[in-house]
Amino acid sequence: MNNTVRILLTLILPIFALSGCSSKQAPSQYSDDLGSLGDMDFIPDGNPFDGSLQARDGGDNIGNDKYGDFTMVGGVLPSIYFGFDSSSVGASERSKLQQAAEYLEQNSEHHLLVEGHCDWHGTSEYNLVLGDRRANSIGDYLDTLGITPERIEKLSKGSLEATSGLSRELSSQNRRADLIVLKK
Repeated sequence: MNNTVRILLTLILPIFALSGCSSKQAPSQYSDDLGSLGDMDFIPDGNPFDGSLQARDGGDNIGNDKYGDFTMVGGVLPSIYFGFDSSSVGASERSKLQQAAEYLEQNSEHHLLVEGHCDWHGTSEYNLVLGDRRANSIGDYLDTLGITPERIEKLSKGSLEATSGLSRELSSQNRRADLIVLKK
């Protein structure tokens, strides 16, 4: 009986030990702590916020609903939503991209700005990359529908506009790509 218990323990203990291991790391939460330098490799000399910042002169045509020489018009096309930590266009979202392609075919002078957004889970750096992957995924899909890449501008917003502290389910509205019409 004593040998049977030893054999069972020898077989069962490694299973419990390995079940506690995980290959995925939990997402880190972005912190507003200004005392933390995060991933910086250096400490800047002096005070970087010395009051020398100047307002834009408006000559670059960015802001005030402008994107370069274009006027940004939101709300014309629906947003495309993504799964958690995904940049794949889901089957349920493809009809929205078909609608966007039809709009661009009917309005050949218009372009499209694709803004990739993320929820607050993960680091800000990771979310900027994920937002870029989402925007590129939309651009690639529209390319397969016959829209030339020259008419598509892509921009990652990452988690800049996300609401922090929400659960994964509640923050699903932040995992999207906004399709903004650009008119000359």
